[in-house]
Amino acid sequence: MNLTKKQKQYLKGLAHSLKPVVLLGQNGLTEGVIAEIDNSLNIHELIKVKVATDDRDTKRLIIDAIVRETNAAEVTTIGHTLVLYRPTEDKKIVLPKK
Repeated sequence: MNLTKKQKQYLKGLAHSLKPVVLLGQNGLTEGVIAEIDNSLNIHELIKVKVATDDRDTKRLIIDAIVRETNAAEVTTIGHTLVLYRPTEDKKIVLPKK
């Protein structure tokens, strides 16, 4: 899924007040964490995920794996917080046109 710059800015504004719904702990990225992220995306469409690792390369690999496994779009990553978006059939969030 590709988002335009305008759509990403809109989603960043919506995500600003959100709290992380999934926190990656010491066990890292497990099937249970992926399932929880997938479930949260089905409910909310736009979520924050906290990736607690100090190594940039490891964090990038984890983020890429989450995006690949959930078929979500990476809106932005700020510090340890990843913002993900995936539309549902209900279309709770209406994106601006391209």
